[in-house]
Amino acid sequence: MYLRKHYRTIVLSDIHLGTTHSKVEEVSQLLRSVNCDKLILNGDIIDGWHMKKNGTRKWQPAHTQFFKIIMKLMEKCGTEVIYVRGNHDDFLDNLAPIRFANIQIVKDYVLKSEGKSYFVTHGDIFDRVTTQMKWLALLGDMGYTFLLWFNGWYNKYRTWRGKPYFSLSQRIKQKVKSAVSYISDFEKTLSDFALARKYDGIICGHIHHPDNTYYGKIHYLNSGDWVETMSALTEDVDGEWRVVYYSDLAGAVPPEEESEQENVLPLISIAS
Repeated sequence: MYLRKHYRTIVLSDIHLGTTHSKVEEVSQLLRSVNCDKLILNGDIIDGWHMKKNGTRKWQPAHTQFFKIIMKLMEKCGTEVIYVRGNHDDFLDNLAPIRFANIQIVKDYVLKSEGKSYFVTHGDIFDRVTTQMKWLALLGDMGYTFLLWFNGWYNKYRTWRGKPYFSLSQRIKQKVKSAVSYISDFEKTLSDFALARKYDGIICGHIHHPDNTYYGKIHYLNSGDWVETMSALTEDVDGEWRVVYYSDLAGAVPPEEESEQENVLPLISIAS
């Protein structure tokens, strides 16, 4: 008998469905191996920027299957789903806030747990480049997409040489002073906001840099991404938070859930 691991809360962000770089198979396998009371989809789940440019040609059957797995969690486990819009799926601004059944689509959210309150935001509204210089954000997104493409070919070469996967973008974030400063400034800005609004913590994504740390009294949590780090945030039944990685949680998929994937495109209107 297959036993799923149970969590009070799971937070996923930056899956970027609709692009070739999305690790949708891995995040889907993760969801098949767990159940949770609350699933927070914290922005950039669907990459509206790329779909607006390229249409649905990069939308794979596995991307549709991802939402089917979530619907099965809702049906079988009673999971509550909170979808927080991000900058890449900002077309949801036209819908938020809206609630139907046990799904909410919101611009931000307050999570209360163990007597503490966490402000949940994708994080892009605290990024000056995203909010004030969208042309620069789009240019940066093009550069990041090229870096991921180049990284893919580089890692094929490394695999041929018998070497492990290597992330160029993560190394750049760790080594380049401006990138390190950007991450640090982002984390401090969000933590200062949480402190000013009297929250106990902040939960975000956006910068593709998972973390679980404290800025003074503020608990800072970032779920990372499903393009490279393949990471998520989990809260267990005792209220303990962890950053977990695909390799930590993914188990064998229960046979009854291995269904034929239908080649169905999402019924989503990307705002022009």
